[in-house]
Amino acid sequence: MLGAAALAPPAALAAPAPAGAPAATGAAAGGPGWAGGGGGPATVSTASLHAEAAPSPYENPTPYYEVSPTGAVWPLGGATDYGSLAGVRLNAQVIGVTLTPDAHGYWLVAGDGGIFEFGDAHFFGSTGNVHLNKPIVGMAATPDGKGYWLFAGDGGVFNFGDAGFFGSTGNVHLNKPIVGMAATPDGKGYWLFAGDGGVFSFGDAGFYGSTGNVRLSSPIVSLAPTADRKGYWMIGADGGVFNFGDAGFYGSLGGTALGQTVSQIVPDRSGSGYWEVAHDGDIHPFGSAVGQAPPVLAVMHTIQSAGDASVEWAMAQLGVPYLWGGTGVGGFDCSGLVMEAWRSAGVAIPRVAADQYIDGAKVPMANLVAGDLVYWATNTADPASVEHVAMYLGGGHMVNAPYTGQVVRTDWIGGGGFMTLGTHP
Repeated sequence: MLGAAALAPPAALAAPAPAGAPAATGAAAGGPGWAGGGGGPATVSTASLHAEAAPSPYENPTPYYEVSPTGAVWPLGGATDYGSLAGVRLNAQVIGVTLTPDAHGYWLVAGDGGIFEFGDAHFFGSTGNVHLNKPIVGMAATPDGKGYWLFAGDGGVFNFGDAGFFGSTGNVHLNKPIVGMAATPDGKGYWLFAGDGGVFSFGDAGFYGSTGNVRLSSPIVSLAPTADRKGYWMIGADGGVFNFGDAGFYGSLGGTALGQTVSQIVPDRSGSGYWEVAHDGDIHPFGSAVGQAPPVLAVMHTIQSAGDASVEWAMAQLGVPYLWGGTGVGGFDCSGLVMEAWRSAGVAIPRVAADQYIDGAKVPMANLVAGDLVYWATNTADPASVEHVAMYLGGGHMVNAPYTGQVVRTDWIGGGGFMTLGTHP
């Protein structure tokens, strides 16, 4: 099993297009192009299945990292690969990832408080050998990257390096567990917040309000302070935004039918906008963040659906050779990879790419979620000519088995022959 560290950064990979490989000779040709998975051309009706070719909206994807609970790190969009725990036996699953201030490294934190540092991230201590009343649920770095805090579900706080201790909720009765921490911009205080939006301020962190007494549609998952620390935003898993103090409201995904959960809110430099970040890396800008490139991000790939589970399985095959007709013994072809990935999640789908397209529930590109399938065809008006399939990861990226001579790898979606409709198995 190979992790992301076994591959060159995705920026070095060509966007998938039939021109990048020898041409296939049919909908499921046995040649080395975008192979349809073997088994011969699909015999299907094309009625009401028309999909036009689509250019990629992700020609310059945002660099970001997805991190698996296994500790595998997947650098996407040209993000630098600083290392991974793929294949390492852990005492507890990885529950968080924190970038260093310059984004030239990251820490992974496990549920027992074990810390694993990569790139320019340094080790300052851990709770790996400490008896904890509750598991560690997250980590926050100091502004200079020379220290960090770990925090547990009961609000117990553990400080290392130049991170100061300013208080905790370790002895406070909580209505809901603590789920996050945000440091003040100067590192002289922090906020702890619970899933019900209860906010607890310490050090120079001011209290400006909470949703502790508000009936929420979904739990609070992130808090981000304004640059002057005179306010903050909180966001729910459904994308609803709550602003307090001098934090302005610029819109939200609240009330939008999402196929995935939101995991972060990230303010832009001006404080007049923000990005909502989904757990698969999809990014939604509001206010002055619209049209801006967000900073490098890191997200935990939590397994919330069969699609998430299929992604975990497919990404564990990175580096496995392409093999036409392959379903795992010696390699994979494109449709064999996605079929086996979904099988691992308990879902059976057809063997051949064209059949996978026709069998699946159609999904517009804007609504793709992790695990959905995307397609390419020699004639985008004819679903029987679908010749390549890949699995959507998030943030405009996919994992696929491209063609003979290559290996299972990540790319961004789009290119010639790309179909506007993906499918959900």
